[in-house]
Amino acid sequence: MAKITLDNLAHSYYPNPKSEDDFALKELNHVWSDGEAYALLGSSGCGKSTLLNIISGLLHPSQGRILFDDKDVTQATTADRNIAQVFQFPVVYDTMTVRANLAFPLKNRGADPKYIADRVQQIGAMIGMEAELDKRARGLTADAKQKISLGRGMVREDVNALLFDEPLTVIDPHMKWELRTQLKSLHHEFGHTMIYVTHDQTEALTFADKVVVMYDGRVVQIGTPQELFDTPQHTFVGYFIGSPGMNVIPAEVAGDRAMVHGTQVDLGKGYDALSGKVEIGVRPEFVTLTEDAGLPVTVRRVEDVGRHKIVRAELFGTDINILADEDHNISPDMTNITFDPARVNVYVDDWLTSGKAA
Repeated sequence: MAKITLDNLAHSYYPNPKSEDDFALKELNHVWSDGEAYALLGSSGCGKSTLLNIISGLLHPSQGRILFDDKDVTQATTADRNIAQVFQFPVVYDTMTVRANLAFPLKNRGADPKYIADRVQQIGAMIGMEAELDKRARGLTADAKQKISLGRGMVREDVNALLFDEPLTVIDPHMKWELRTQLKSLHHEFGHTMIYVTHDQTEALTFADKVVVMYDGRVVQIGTPQELFDTPQHTFVGYFIGSPGMNVIPAEVAGDRAMVHGTQVDLGKGYDALSGKVEIGVRPEFVTLTEDAGLPVTVRRVEDVGRHKIVRAELFGTDINILADEDHNISPDMTNITFDPARVNVYVDDWLTSGKAA
């Protein structure tokens, strides 16, 4: 296991980058704790896999350093970094049995045969392939092969870090849940430093101790699932985390009040004069549909998803989502919304700004 430090790290795929826009990965300075499970979360093209490949040694950064436990490994090979990496699509030895595939990393390092046999049996059970251990990999399905890749990545207990690059893409939904649970159990049992790349918020939030949200080549927030939900540091985090995501509404803010198209919205905090693009953000869970108070909206449709209802509405041309209890009666007269003041965040140029107790 290792503490991982990203020191002044950045990367461009251009040989001579001339501006920040030329960098796929903007400058990063972070320390990721030894033994924690991290998920790199963001939409396609945000820099997740680039960062993972730099950490693993498959890609050399344009600038900065990677440190494992304060040792500079920027120039070290992948093998010398002592990591295990599982890729999006299965990488297996087709002519070998499942057992031989799982045993290969341990045999390659001269481990004791009895330990290898016991460990392979343990991992085979973990990935649900005990019955296939003596079958050749060639005839197996794509999701079975990916389970072998996952198992081979997890079979070594002495690695500095386990890196997963969207490893469950080809796995069926039920098995995804089981394997995420197994990965979580493995982490709790052995305390490996784990980094898991995904664009799926459910995977990230159920797997990780800390979620690293990336947007446009930047890390915009690192936090627990609860922190990302309660206090998104960037509007993208609010939008990307949650289903539906946070409502973001242009506003003018003065003191402990916001004005939205001439209608007052109370805030839970007071703010100094703000300049730039000012918006308020409030999650659908903290929006209430009413008959006679608040901001006027036009309800477009109501979606009953079983556990609750999602009300899709429009506020002065801005889409608004409202969550209502399953048994909540929504009448045609409900054409206004109010917010829980304590749950309204204020953003300037997409970044959360701090207020003072009102």
